[in-house]
Amino acid sequence: MYKVKNLDISFHKSSKRIYEIKIEEEILKKLKSSFNKFDLTALELKPFSRFTIAKNLDDLTGSKLSEVLNTILRDRNTGCFIISPKKMKLKLDDKFLVKLSTAISYLIGNPNFDSMAGKYYARFNIKHEDKSDSYLRKAYKNMDLHTDGTYVKEITDWLLMTKIEEKNVKGGETAMLHLDDWEFCDQLFNNPVGRQQFIWGSPKSKNVDYKVSHPVFSKDDKGRPKISYIDQFPEPKNMEQGNYLQKLSDCLEGSKNKIVTKLPIGSTIVANNYFWLHGRKPFRENQDLFRELLRIRGSFFEEINSISNRNI
Repeated sequence: MYKVKNLDISFHKSSKRIYEIKIEEEILKKLKSSFNKFDLTALELKPFSRFTIAKNLDDLTGSKLSEVLNTILRDRNTGCFIISPKKMKLKLDDKFLVKLSTAISYLIGNPNFDSMAGKYYARFNIKHEDKSDSYLRKAYKNMDLHTDGTYVKEITDWLLMTKIEEKNVKGGETAMLHLDDWEFCDQLFNNPVGRQQFIWGSPKSKNVDYKVSHPVFSKDDKGRPKISYIDQFPEPKNMEQGNYLQKLSDCLEGSKNKIVTKLPIGSTIVANNYFWLHGRKPFRENQDLFRELLRIRGSFFEEINSISNRNI
């Protein structure tokens, strides 16, 4: 088990593949002070300032947090962590949570430009009424297991999601599935259709005006399966591909090894995007339902200790 100054680190109650990291109040107080130097506009327009707040966070842990987070995410046996305040005595507003999420992400790698939001992160609401063209905001529909970045050219090694706020919410739990726990992985991975080139598009709300081509499954450097898949965006070109995708979808949603957990407000979940799939259970209907989430996704730094080894 990892030991880091001012952090409590343990396995999540639902899975030993997921680490739970609790931040001591002492760190949060110091971060609030150091973060005040930067408003969100500065972080959005000056990328180097994002590295500064990341180093502020790392320094408060004796420059160990960056090493731990990268080790967890790159380890095939784990690849996921949930980080949150140990106690919610301090009032953490939405701006602070954006800054904290930014700091965490820049200990891991470089975020991609999010075309939907027009910046390196996206904030989006889920409400009772929805007229969007994506399952992302449809509160009462199951958001099936998927990975991110299937329809963009950028490398998407990891995904970060922070729960900023929620009110009048029942249901909407996070669902996760590690490829190595999926009962049907070998069957679908060894099917040659899964390594054919599929065309992937996206709805208008994503603001991506091109399509990409890639297989559902590939291999890592040790020959283990990696997956890039979301149910809404592939465009099968024949009966074989269409039936394969239906089988894949049914087997993912039918897995008995999904991890379903409720994330508290102010918590951030980060997962390796190649062997973890994520989704969301439907909410219980409520006209006053509200949830706001933040999303950042990107690529790993080439050097694991790229933050702690730099003098910013």
